Amino acid sequence: MNLHGQVALVTGAGRRIGRAVALRLAAEGARVIVHYRNSRSEAEGVAAEIGRNGGEAICIQAELTRVNEIDGLFKQIEERFRRLDILVNNAAIFSPTPLGSTQEPRWDDILDTNLKAQFFAAQRAAPLLTQSGHGCIINFASLGGLQAWPTYTAYSVSKAGVIMLTRCLARALAPAVTVNAIAPGTISFPEDAPDIADRAIRSSPLQRTSPTRSSICLTRNSSQAKFWL
Repeated sequence: MNLHGQVALVTGAGRRIGRAVALRLAAEGARVIVHYRNSRSEAEGVAAEIGRNGGEAICIQAELTRVNEIDGLFKQIEERFRRLDILVNNAAIFSPTPLGSTQEPRWDDILDTNLKAQFFAAQRAAPLLTQSGHGCIINFASLGGLQAWPTYTAYSVSKAGVIMLTRCLARALAPAVTVNAIAPGTISFPEDAPDIADRAIRSSPLQRTSPTRSSICLTRNSSQAKFWL
């Protein structure tokens, strides 16, 4: 890829997948907006690392469950860069919501962060992405949106919604803007238990990993999803 001069917004970019995506986009030449909600020090660390490697990045804080703060986020982007080429909707909450004990505020927080925020971020980004001539939106879904995880019902419901949201956005914004969703499988992080990868492999039917990543690809002119599992 050659993203030189393009501007990319990555939500939830201070940690984990968002951090990796932001660093990779910067390595490919993009100017990166590192969004965060609470992880200020981590987000600043990502921006600093990009700067040390010769790239350009800024940090912007916003609570994406509030549409007025999404408005403020995009106002800052437009004032600073006058353009946006890539939106990566990564910010999400992964938290258990057992049937018998889940309270309304927790349910709402997960659905608002994982689904509502993606819709309104895409809505606000659409004019800038259209103007770029090659804009794209990448929504992070999950295998939880394809499989039933009863202990994580709110998460699974939100990610299933992301899959349909992606299909709707792909149709609504074609042909000016491409919209795709990615559904990662099990990903281990330094703070996870050391045997998490082995446990995930043992729980799979084939008890081995696949050489390809799990994802959903939605083409610009089609509402049909392609699955690689």
